[in-house]
Amino acid sequence: MTDCNTARLHPDASASQTVQWHPRPDSRLAEPQEGSWSIEAIQALLDKPFMDLMFQAQSVHRAHWPAGDIELATLLSVKTGGCPENCGYCPQSAEFDTGVKAEKLMSVQEVTRAAQAAKDAGATRFCMGAAWRAPKDRDIEKMNALIGAVKGLGMQTCATLGMLQPHQAQSLREAGLDYYNHNLDTAPEYYQDVVSTRQYQDRLDTLKAVRNAGISVCCGGIIGMGEAPVHRAGLIAQLANLNPYPESVPINSLVRVPGTPLADSEPVDPLDFVRVIAVARITMPKARVRLSAGRQQLGDAVQALCFMAGANSIFYGDKLLVTGNPDVQADTALLRKLGLSGTRTEVAAG
Repeated sequence: MTDCNTARLHPDASASQTVQWHPRPDSRLAEPQEGSWSIEAIQALLDKPFMDLMFQAQSVHRAHWPAGDIELATLLSVKTGGCPENCGYCPQSAEFDTGVKAEKLMSVQEVTRAAQAAKDAGATRFCMGAAWRAPKDRDIEKMNALIGAVKGLGMQTCATLGMLQPHQAQSLREAGLDYYNHNLDTAPEYYQDVVSTRQYQDRLDTLKAVRNAGISVCCGGIIGMGEAPVHRAGLIAQLANLNPYPESVPINSLVRVPGTPLADSEPVDPLDFVRVIAVARITMPKARVRLSAGRQQLGDAVQALCFMAGANSIFYGDKLLVTGNPDVQADTALLRKLGLSGTRTEVAAG
């Protein structure tokens, strides 16, 4: 009789045997208190048998997100290219020849039209990205006008503009900004292998300014930049131990853009990517874990596994800043096949 505590068939088992699966008893199932995740504990989660990890992640997900809805967010590049940073993954860096040309900040009318189209397609959050290292105060004033316009449509607003000073974060909050995105990208010890024009602490300082201003934090990272497994554990530890951890956690699979230093990186094993999603869910149970860049390469089956692992937010629309994304029809069809529904909650206009 096959032991019901194992999910694996013995090599000599006959095809006629019925194999039951139950999660293995594991002393590591107990969750540390928020803010106390060690890299070792997170690595232990990443190393668990896949089925056990998925069971744990789905259990945490159902406990904290019983409605099972998927947040639909749209991302628009409102100021493209010409960034002085040298992030090895980014086609918008002025240092790399990727064919992306520098453009001026979009007008209020252009952004409003794009936001209305996103809302009509079902998106509830509208994110605006600008390729700045750190915006000037006059840039913040212009962004405030865009935030007000999108807010007036009854959508949640998000912006990613680079490093902020405390007074700039406060100004954005007063304009009505709901979320600010500022990714940590990877673990601290691997960060300088990816970008050398800023320090990890610069990222943390901006997150502190955003949090102190009363803006919700959107912060995640990128998988597939040549990092070791321990660096993935280190990234999740940094995120999970923020006090509090981010309300939104975008997990990106590297889009290998020709002309960038990371264009020849080895593709991520799809199941390893699912593992990261699962561990993000376990360590940050109340966060929206978002499938972000790289979804086109994942395909429907892997995305379905990611949703099972606890992802409950996607970027919705055919482009993410300057890289491709599954179109609205493809996402709608996938969610329908999986029996999932998008969020429809709106915020008050104003």
